[in-house]
Amino acid sequence: MMDKLRTTAAALAAGISALSPMAQAHSEQVIDVPGFADFLAVDGDSVWATNDGRVERWSRSGKIAGVAMSKPCGAMAILDGSLWVADCKEQALVRIDTQTAQKTATVPTGLASTGELNVVAGAGSIWVASDNVAGKVSRVDPATNTVIATITVSPGTWYLTFGFGSVWAVSSTSQTVQRIDPATNTVTKTTALGKQPGFLTAGEGAVWVQEQGDGTVAKVDPQTGDVLGRVKVGTVLKYGDIDTGAGLVWLRTTEDQTFVAIDPNALTVIARQGKAEGSGALRFATGGIWTSAHDVHTLTWWPEPILAPAN
Repeated sequence: MMDKLRTTAAALAAGISALSPMAQAHSEQVIDVPGFADFLAVDGDSVWATNDGRVERWSRSGKIAGVAMSKPCGAMAILDGSLWVADCKEQALVRIDTQTAQKTATVPTGLASTGELNVVAGAGSIWVASDNVAGKVSRVDPATNTVIATITVSPGTWYLTFGFGSVWAVSSTSQTVQRIDPATNTVTKTTALGKQPGFLTAGEGAVWVQEQGDGTVAKVDPQTGDVLGRVKVGTVLKYGDIDTGAGLVWLRTTEDQTFVAIDPNALTVIARQGKAEGSGALRFATGGIWTSAHDVHTLTWWPEPILAPAN
């Protein structure tokens, strides 16, 4: 299997070598999680997951902690020992101490989405899309737990990531990705995308955006902001998740399989893993990948990712 993968993605020799334990054919570990476990944030050997009226911390051995919230929503961020979670009912960011599992602050920011959004950390700040109609991204200072800047973006901007020294913001409404300069708190580049762009990630030399309506992943040059190419994954990509690590791009899907592995240089799907389990999240971690599947109430740990050759 590994020989075939090396042949398929020769440009990733170093990354595949780092994943050589896959050849041992470990099996995934499925953990039953009552409720609606969805968005994930990796915390060492554990993972935080949003759920119905709470966020929970899970390890491969079971639940570690839980924190009650009104309506946690969207992808979370961890910075300097704190978990930052959007609360769609309170229209605010909630700060949680990861060691004590206690709330330490609530920052009223407003939220641009009722559920699909990213809270991200970068440039010493926490960022969240905060106004859907006007198009705003709020920048929060964790030293004071206050909003220190509000950046004007395209209406319908919900999705954020941080990488290559910039905040990257996707508007599904305008079908664009915008690059925000943290030094000036302004948009410095806007790039057209395909149909219904959504979640995105930065790593492996580029910014990667799900074009959900087209079933593609767009590769964006972090220097110029231009689209360098696309990977066709399926008919649509509603409503998965995306991350990078170990020389690959990892895409949580909702049709055909649980997730796929993408060669970032050849722009090809090199592996498809697991059965279709509906919507959920994905995060790369040291030694493996975490996925959630809220429709079947599970978290799954995929150790040293088992890659099945792509069809």
